[in-house]
Amino acid sequence: MLDVLADALAAAVAKRGVEDFAAARFVQRNRGDSEYGDVQVNAAFALAKQLRRDPAEIAAELAEEIQVAPFERGEVSGRAFVNFRIRDAWLVEEIDRRAAGGELLPKATASEQVIVDFSSPNVAKEMHVGHLRSTIIGDSLSRVFEARGDRVDRVSHVGDWGTQFGMLIQFIRERDLDPGSLSVAELDVLYKEAKGRFDQDPAFQDGARQAVVALQAGEEWARATWQALRRQSEAEFHQVYDRLGVTVREVGESFYQPLLPEVVSELEAKGLITVDDGAKCVFLEGHSIPLIVQKADGGYNYATTDLAAVRHRVAEGFDRMVYVVDHGQSQHFGMVFAVARKAGWLPDEVVAVHVPFGLVLGEDGKRLRTRSGDSVPLRSLLEEAEQRGVALARDRGGEDPDRVGAHLGLSAIRYAELSHNRMTNYVFSFDKMVSLDGNTAPYMLYAYARIRGIVDKAATGRPVEGSDARPLDDAERALAKVLVDFEDVVARATAEYQPSDISEYLFGLSQEFNRFYEQARVVSGDEVDVLRLRLVEVTAATLRAGLDLLGVQVLERI
Repeated sequence: MLDVLADALAAAVAKRGVEDFAAARFVQRNRGDSEYGDVQVNAAFALAKQLRRDPAEIAAELAEEIQVAPFERGEVSGRAFVNFRIRDAWLVEEIDRRAAGGELLPKATASEQVIVDFSSPNVAKEMHVGHLRSTIIGDSLSRVFEARGDRVDRVSHVGDWGTQFGMLIQFIRERDLDPGSLSVAELDVLYKEAKGRFDQDPAFQDGARQAVVALQAGEEWARATWQALRRQSEAEFHQVYDRLGVTVREVGESFYQPLLPEVVSELEAKGLITVDDGAKCVFLEGHSIPLIVQKADGGYNYATTDLAAVRHRVAEGFDRMVYVVDHGQSQHFGMVFAVARKAGWLPDEVVAVHVPFGLVLGEDGKRLRTRSGDSVPLRSLLEEAEQRGVALARDRGGEDPDRVGAHLGLSAIRYAELSHNRMTNYVFSFDKMVSLDGNTAPYMLYAYARIRGIVDKAATGRPVEGSDARPLDDAERALAKVLVDFEDVVARATAEYQPSDISEYLFGLSQEFNRFYEQARVVSGDEVDVLRLRLVEVTAATLRAGLDLLGVQVLERI
């Protein structure tokens, strides 16, 4: 809806010869039932500077010129604001269309091929709380792009290469262990023991380095052990993903290893390499340190691998590359993208964006860890969430509390993550997330089930004649206005890579529905108000669609 008004504003601005005017920036919703209308255009002041005219005159002209279907004629308020009221007839048309099964989120006019890079655990190490935000944010953004009609490739850039695997392969070989029988938790412990040996035993260091050489050379014994480590790890990763409802495919660092020499050679051929203290570097304007692409000992690093990935992905035809990685890697990705553009591997028309996020904190306000100081395994968090969800479901009663409760608990973790702005740190609290109070998954799921119950009850009633052809009252209009905002909210969340906008909207919608339901009787005896029933149906459909974008599946009955 807002984009229609922005397009009309852009056309009016273009008539005045003003170029590169970001019209959408000057169109915004007024809060609640504002006396100034529903939507405000505040472009007159910015235009006045460029056109050297009185902003009040420009505002009056815009109010006269901009006429779009969803809105009544604009009115000037203050000195130069233009306010628009949504037409009641349009609101009713939209509610009718959506209640009849019309799409809530129209597809984008031009779909893209998008790759979302997220989660990225390391082989032979347990997934821990540090992977939680990347995994859930990345999955939700993938769902949002898919809802737009984009072709999305969900990729986990798994750490499966390097010296650490030489250490682990050598340690397993010395102990004559079967890597295929070891759990990831056991491999995690073995890795720590191997690292201790590596740091103290020169002979073991030599063996580990030889194991790396053997792995790189494709020797059967080293390759077989490495492949077993990958299989075990990926199987356990997907147990976590399945519980969280996440779909992703692994592409390990090993995939890009054959491409690394070519990356460095091409950078050298383009004259971008400077040798500094034996290392091959690319210096970038505005950065105090260079991007090292080959170490003095000839080895490669994360930067080289990420450059190879960008180069490969562009060649595969991706229009947009989204990297969901913590904010500590902001400088790294900024430099990688800058080098890729400088080398000509990342054309201007291809979007490459780092989507950073903050930390998950414990109740003490520090990074969430176990009592021993280790990262909390993600598996243990999911198990406790399920237990708490089951306790809640049993306390509430209802059918199959164990199944419902496990769903509530796992949904609570997902929803709690996505109810926070991704750039802020947040405190991980089971008491808050597995609660029926506030903006939580249990609250939203019970609210949805209650609304569906209203629809089911109305199904046996008799429609009141003419109840679908009358003016909207205040409560109905307020709810309808929130419902038609859904598309704009999702568009903003997509543009800003911010799923929390959707969570905030859904909670606000549920609150508005409560106000509506307190004031407006839908079913009275055996009579059903048709317009109000349609508002209820569209509310349920919108909650279901929005929760699906967050990866939370609704329950029809709880």
